[in-house]
Amino acid sequence: MTAILIDHNLSGTAPLLFGTLQSLGWVELLELEFVSFTDAGLGVDTSDRAIWHFAQTHGMLLLTGNRNRAGVDSLEQTIEEENFPESLPVITVSRQNDLPQSAYRRRCAARLIEIIVDLKIYRGVGRIYIP
Repeated sequence: MTAILIDHNLSGTAPLLFGTLQSLGWVELLELEFVSFTDAGLGVDTSDRAIWHFAQTHGMLLLTGNRNRAGVDSLEQTIEEENFPESLPVITVSRQNDLPQSAYRRRCAARLIEIIVDLKIYRGVGRIYIP
């Protein structure tokens, strides 16, 4: 099973992406699960560093849309300081506001599947922007 932790900033559009993956048969084939912050017991005020550690500890891919370098506990700062060769990548939707558009969403879904299928080659890269 591949668990994907959905950042709270994608909570409104992540179901659309999950639906696209489901309609293409990937959810069942790869046993994909989208996990919300609420389901994971994380608050919207949880630091980026704590979220990254949670995802790494639980073997989850983090799917986000807007984490940046704002502060010592920012996602980018955390990746720079704590990423190692076996770390799971953070997947960032480049244009999260475009996820409601089916063509863009299909491209994101296709890229996400590529990453999951070849996950071993993406370990340690830090962050991947999709599509």
